[in-house]
Amino acid sequence: MKKIIAFVHGLIGWLERIPDDAIALLGRFSIAAIFWKSGQTKVQGFALDIVSGEFQIGWPHLSDSVVALFREEYRLPLLPPELAALLGATAEHVFPVLILIGLATRFSALALLGMTATIQFLVYPDAYPTHGVWATVLLYLIARGPGHLSFDHLLESLLAKGGKKHESAR
Repeated sequence: MKKIIAFVHGLIGWLERIPDDAIALLGRFSIAAIFWKSGQTKVQGFALDIVSGEFQIGWPHLSDSVVALFREEYRLPLLPPELAALLGATAEHVFPVLILIGLATRFSALALLGMTATIQFLVYPDAYPTHGVWATVLLYLIARGPGHLSFDHLLESLLAKGGKKHESAR
């Protein structure tokens, strides 16, 4: 029994060494891909999928069916479907890019968490298992940040160095 307990403790110790930076990077890539791919279904004239190799440069515009989707299926209150479609498609392109490169990560994750909550409570209430996973990743990024492999970390380091130089000049 002692050997089993020692093995379990050893295994837990090994698992605890998984770097937060690796978790954050995988979370950033995964959540960005989910929202980016959704955004890509809402536009025409521009396509970019680095995994599949799909690449089409052009001026993006809302696809022909997306406004009808917002009008007939999503039916968000307070927003006209034309505006909701434009805001949704824009958010699903801007925030994932920011999260992927790790710039304004916490704020971008907060915006996508708001979008996730809207989808969960107003559009697809039965999709809570999927939305719960999205929310978990987004909450991790909000609480812990993007990790060291990010522009946020680079900017924070540069600002800290600049502040130290300014203080030493006094």
